[in-house]
Amino acid sequence: MSEMKPVPAVSPNPHLLRLLRCIAAGAVEISHDGSDIVLHRARAGYPALRFPAVAVRLAVSSGLVELRENSLFAAPPLAAYLKRAMAKDRDEVFQEQHRHMQTVVVDVGDAKQPARRNLNTSPLTSLARLKERDGAAFFPADALQAGERLAADFHRGHLNPKVTATWEPRIANRTKGGAGGALDLTEAAMAARTRFSRAADAMGPELSGVAIDICCFEKGLETVERERQWPVRSAKLLLRAALLALARHYAPTAARAGRKEHHWGDADYRPSMMK
Repeated sequence: MSEMKPVPAVSPNPHLLRLLRCIAAGAVEISHDGSDIVLHRARAGYPALRFPAVAVRLAVSSGLVELRENSLFAAPPLAAYLKRAMAKDRDEVFQEQHRHMQTVVVDVGDAKQPARRNLNTSPLTSLARLKERDGAAFFPADALQAGERLAADFHRGHLNPKVTATWEPRIANRTKGGAGGALDLTEAAMAARTRFSRAADAMGPELSGVAIDICCFEKGLETVERERQWPVRSAKLLLRAALLALARHYAPTAARAGRKEHHWGDADYRPSMMK
């Protein structure tokens, strides 16, 4: 039994994949035309196909195609390579159909860097689609932003139990000129834990649990209701109350801006100092 040849690790590109599919259908004769190579089939009814010479050389050098005199033949690894490449292509097409990408700026250490974020993976994306009976959003925008901010501090502080089993911060033991250990928390993580703790206190023990479950642990509303044995549709009501309280905690001046001061004096009333 002959030894099976491994599939070459060649990054696919449109020209290469089109060339390989053509050769996989049967041997072809080639001719040179400047920097291109033209493929001809012996059978009638097939038009000549033109490819960059670099694509043909890559196919031959990678072992996917064999060159014999003036003809190209499929090498044994070609079928497996095409199967994997086409499967990957279909998977990427499927994923692209279910992505909602947005360019954002993230903090990396002391610098800011652009990044691409898939909005459909956010735990609060589905909540933004919930509507009141009159068509208004069930969760106000500032409430959803507060939930995202809570989740960001949760992950920056490494509070996920998959990463650490305790929410108590570890002080990094650093000496001058030396770096802390890999398991030590950075100052940024310590600050994130402090902000997270204050946010949970602002929501209170009655509301913080549902907010952490949904925003941080990414549980669904139905899952929370089932785990806590709550009535149907009660989780979203408590979550809205929690996120509104959280939004007031993050932006206290904005919350007070909507309130007006009142007094019982006449329109021309002016206060006076008592001697």
